[in-house]
Amino acid sequence: MPREHHYSVYILASRSRTLYIGVTNDLSGRVREHREGRAGSFTTRYQLHRLVYFERFQYVNNAIAREKYLKHMTRAEKIALIETMNPTWEDLESPLPSRIIAAI
Repeated sequence: MPREHHYSVYILASRSRTLYIGVTNDLSGRVREHREGRAGSFTTRYQLHRLVYFERFQYVNNAIAREKYLKHMTRAEKIALIETMNPTWEDLESPLPSRIIAAI
């Protein structure tokens, strides 16, 4: 039986609400990389460590298309999207497994 894959589009934010949008097949691992400074200079430089929004997809092409769509949204549209799922901008990563698994 083929292994089922899940892909996530996610938004990270800093305390000052600088935003970063990415796509991954391992959301918890990728957020951990961002927090440890291993994911890239932009997220490290601006301390983008809070997972404030994510969406799950079965197919990678759908996740990539959604990521591109979100990246072309205005800042106001991105903030409105985040606040529909997470009005207080709480870190959805903590505690990690129960938060993300409950949202699946």
